[in-house]
Amino acid sequence: IMLHSTLALSLLLIAVTSNLAMAIKKEKRAPQTLSRGWGDEITWVQTYEEGLYQAKKSNKPLMVIHHLEDCQYCQALKKAFAENEEIQEMAQNNFIMLNIMHETTDKNLSPDGQYVPRIMFVDPSLTVRADITGRYSNRLYTYEPQDMMFLIENMKKALRLIQTEL
Repeated sequence: IMLHSTLALSLLLIAVTSNLAMAIKKEKRAPQTLSRGWGDEITWVQTYEEGLYQAKKSNKPLMVIHHLEDCQYCQALKKAFAENEEIQEMAQNNFIMLNIMHETTDKNLSPDGQYVPRIMFVDPSLTVRADITGRYSNRLYTYEPQDMMFLIENMKKALRLIQTEL
């Protein structure tokens, strides 16, 4: 009888702790509403101001993605962005990430107009990197699904510029 109750008690303890562990794990990965489909493993900031604060604090560049829900170009870019493992990993580990569907009051984030999609970088010194542009001269900060390698290069450039300038 003693053995039986010890066994029952240990099984109960195992059940409770594994449930607790699962609850803790669930708590940590809250549903990613802020990702809006751009990457659920990435930690996204909610506002531009929060992004600037985190960039300065962590000494990581801020990547700002302007997009709209009903824009087909944004949807196509989002899909390519979310499916690219290298981009997802860099975004997750080396950048403060923000995707927004409204314009910010910072005019530096729309140097050549308020079009979507556009991706801009802000370094930890809170300087908008107007020198990190995409491939199109009419919309300097736009990227298309086939431009993911180009975006990766620009992400690396944003990281390099921090090390060399700050």
